[in-house]
Amino acid sequence: MHSLLPSLIAAVLYLGAAGYQISHLSRRLRPNTRLLCGLGLLGLLSHMLSLSQHLLPNGQLHLEFFNAGSLVSATVILLTLLASFRMPLENLLIPLLPMGALTVLGAQFAPSGSSNPLTHQPGVMLHILLSICAYGLLTIAMFQALLLQLQDHQLKNKHPSGLIRNFPPLQTMESLLFGFLWAGWGLLTLSLLSGWLFMENMMAQHLAHKTLLSGFAWIVFAGLLWGRWQLGWRGHTAIRGTLAGFCLLMLAYFGSKLVREFIVHL
Repeated sequence: MHSLLPSLIAAVLYLGAAGYQISHLSRRLRPNTRLLCGLGLLGLLSHMLSLSQHLLPNGQLHLEFFNAGSLVSATVILLTLLASFRMPLENLLIPLLPMGALTVLGAQFAPSGSSNPLTHQPGVMLHILLSICAYGLLTIAMFQALLLQLQDHQLKNKHPSGLIRNFPPLQTMESLLFGFLWAGWGLLTLSLLSGWLFMENMMAQHLAHKTLLSGFAWIVFAGLLWGRWQLGWRGHTAIRGTLAGFCLLMLAYFGSKLVREFIVHL
């Protein structure tokens, strides 16, 4: 099957689910969670079918810039849908579903970068899997921090919108944020360790920036989690720390891929 049809179906389902959710929340109505998650799941299945065509076109793993973005967004949506069965995370789908639509269309229509297929060595594949899961969880934490910032701002100004009225209490939102931070930081730790163990040279010229920026992100998240545990950090400190760590991680992965695959070849 060609990847065009599942890509378009995924984008339509994602945008339809997001539109359904936004229209209900704007009228201060609670959307049907089963319907919302069902549309998101169908979109995710189409997304994964499209991804299989882009990532493994000839039996080799092609993880170019737009393919990587599509894979990360699919991972984030999958983790959010799974976690929403036990935690109140449906509001995270508002930014995540349009992001999924954008990335699946980007992988389909954007030009491919200059990148070699990746090896199928088990150690390297484990490193890639851990990296993607860590990035996915920390992406969820970043969006959770943004929603927490919005909720805190509107509550302080005493003008909560329909969206905010459907949020869990502020303390629950903070607990969810730090839960994702702990899980993401743990996987990031394993990702860095597996990289040192299985990659040939983590400080090679094409990997040095990625390694250093990922290390700085690890330090930021570690400091934030220590501050929460020892000093009770919360609120704006937690939000700023999460966004700073995520920006470093985004530069480490997508920034380095953008430079290597597109800019240096101009």
